[in-house]
Parts: sequence; structure tokens; C-alpha cells
Amino acid sequence: MTKSSSNLVSNQKFDIVVVGGGSAGISVTASLLKRDSNLRIGIIEPGEFHYYQPAWTLVGSGDFDIKKTRRPMQDVIPSFATWIKSRVSSLIPSQNAVELSDGEKIYYDQLIVCPGLRLAWEKIEGLEATLGKNGVTSNYAYDFAPYTKELISKLKNGKAIFTQPPMPIKCAGAPQKAMYLSCDYWLRHHTLKSINVEFYNAGAVLFGVAEFVPPLMKYVEKYDAKLNFNSNLVKIDGQAKKAWFEVKEADGSIRKIEREFDMIHVVPPQVPHDFVANSPLADPKGWCLVDNKTLQSPNFPNVFSLGDITSTPNAKTAAATRKQVVIVAKNIISLRKNQPLESFYDGYGSCPLTVQQGKIVLAEFGYGGKLLPSFPLDPTKPRRSAWALKASILPRFYWAGMLKGTEWMTRCTDS
Repeated sequence: MTKSSSNLVSNQKFDIVVVGGGSAGISVTASLLKRDSNLRIGIIEPGEFHYYQPAWTLVGSGDFDIKKTRRPMQDVIPSFATWIKSRVSSLIPSQNAVELSDGEKIYYDQLIVCPGLRLAWEKIEGLEATLGKNGVTSNYAYDFAPYTKELISKLKNGKAIFTQPPMPIKCAGAPQKAMYLSCDYWLRHHTLKSINVEFYNAGAVLFGVAEFVPPLMKYVEKYDAKLNFNSNLVKIDGQAKKAWFEVKEADGSIRKIEREFDMIHVVPPQVPHDFVANSPLADPKGWCLVDNKTLQSPNFPNVFSLGDITSTPNAKTAAATRKQVVIVAKNIISLRKNQPLESFYDGYGSCPLTVQQGKIVLAEFGYGGKLLPSFPLDPTKPRRSAWALKASILPRFYWAGMLKGTEWMTRCTDS
């Protein structure tokens, strides 16, 4: 059975301490224990629930049950790992220690930093006061994704706005996926012609991998959506149904514009947790600094990181985590045996772009935008099989496989 934190004593030491009980933390713990069941692993995680976030896009379109995306944390903590139900206040790698919010220190031989990132809702003025009402929604939260479906089903005419903040964010395609599925719903219900759809992107391009832009543009044109680049949402007034954007001009100057809406799907800015950003493990931007291939800290060799918190220049997706788990698990075992690290991450990430109900462009790519398709098919073509993968196969595998240490479709480079 999973050991709880209630039996912990001050200054307890583990072979491995894992910071974070999300996709990365649970999966890497399970993979390590499959390799060595005698490892003493502590998982520091304050949350009561574990979430399957990739399905929230489908929840927002009415194609997935929100209740199936959440389970009690106790049910997913791997057997024989110790759940330390607390918050981290600081990382002290010089002492091989993690300090908790109550002042207690937990010590380790190896540390895995994977708390994910933080959704900075507060960085958009007025957003927290109106989120989940007044036509303001977001698929980036369990509590609000169902409201997206409510809004798109009720909207018959007017203006719908979809936003994307500055990078990096988790699942960079999710902001536009919400737009595509909403437009598809309105198209199928013969209301799209009465709805003015606009996408405001803080970036300069629709998608970061050029090969996928042409097929996506076909859907932008099909849905008659207006694209606005270099436009960052900074303020919102839900009751007045108004939003303000800072627009970066070609000469670098910034002007603020005001737009009205009937519905707005907001994606919040996303930042590292303070306890990582303020630690010796952070890069200048606050992310956990690691070698892009080994996922090992260059300054503290007994520290590894994976998931959304890392400094690696890959897409922050659950699919990336799935591949990173294997790299970290193998390399930590090698390190513990005083052997060279021989497993290398190629930057793999996957973004299933839900361009319409029942069809997905399965974008898979690695460092530098290199295409890394898992199947011998044209990756830029929308496919029903990709929809089945996202909507049916992957959620079941996540709960029954990935979180249990099953390493399916996790090729990595071994020297």
C-alpha cells in the first residue's frame, strides 16, 4: 500500500525525493520502482486530486466527461512510495535537502524536480473576478472547462474571442484547439455565420512547427476566423464584456486596444513556481536548468528534472513527459550504479490538434521542430484515427499504464 506522510519524522531521508505528484512525478516514480522495487522514494505533493489535463480540451467541446479526468491523489501514488502531503518552500541542493512549508527538511540522495508550472491568472487584470461567469471561460482549469461547452452551446450570434499568452505554455496548441472545436460546433449547428470569431495570439505565428501551419490555415479559413498576432490579453471586464490587448507593432512600440465580446476563452500566462525560480537550480528565466539530452542538472549531478518545469526547449505536453520519464528513470539508475548516463531525450512532444469533431492533426516533433511521427502516415493530414487515439485510447492508457510505470511508445536514444 502507499505509505502516507503521517509517519514521517523530522529530517527523514530518502533514496529519491520527487517534487510534484502530477503526470511526471507519478509516472517517473512508478518507472523507477519497476526498475528497483527497493528504492525508498518520497513524493512531495499537497494536492488532494490528480488530473488528466489533456482531456480538458474535449471537455470544453462536450466530447469528454469532466469527472473522468480526476481521481484522488491517494489512488495514483505508486505502491511503496511515501506521499509527503505538503508544499515545498525551498530547494537546497547544496544540502541535498528540500524544505517544506512547515519548516521540516527532507533529505535525498537524488532529487527529481517536476512540480509542473503555475497558471498565473492574476497577471491578467480583472480575470480572476470574472472567470467562470459573464461569458469568460478557460479549458486550462478543471472548474471552468465545462463552462466552455455551456457557452458555445448557448451562443447563437455575436463575438467569440480566443486568446493565447506569451510562450512557454503547456500544450501550445490548446488555445487554438478550443477555437476550432467551438467553430465546428457552430458550423454543425448552422450558427457560425452569425458569430464573429477572433484569435488573439501574443506570438507571431499560428504554430511553431512550420509544416503544420498550412493544414491549420485551411481550418482557419473554413471557419472564417480572424487571426491577430503579437496581441497579448492584459485586462478583462466580464460584466462590461470588454477585453484589452497590448499589440506589439513592427517598430517594437506597444499600443493598447479594446475589444468587446460575447464569449471569451482565456489562456493564462504560465510561469515557474517561486520555489524553483528562487533556487540554485533555476536558469535565468526561473525554469529548472537541465541538460537538454540527459535531463540532469549541470551544477548538481544528483538532481534531475522533467515535465513542464524544465528549461528544455521542447513543447510542454504530457506526451513529452511520457518520453522524459524513461530518460530520467534510466539515468538515475545508471547514476546510482556509478555508470555513465546513456539515455538521451530528443525533445519529443506531441500536440493532437483537434481541428474538428472526430478529426485531429497529430503533430509530433522534437528539438528544432524536427518531425517525429509515430506512425508511417502523413502527419499533417487530419485523421479520425488520431481522434480515437486522443479521445479513447490515451486516457485509458494514462490511468492504467503510464501512471503504473508502463513505458509504451517511449523510444529514446541510447549511446
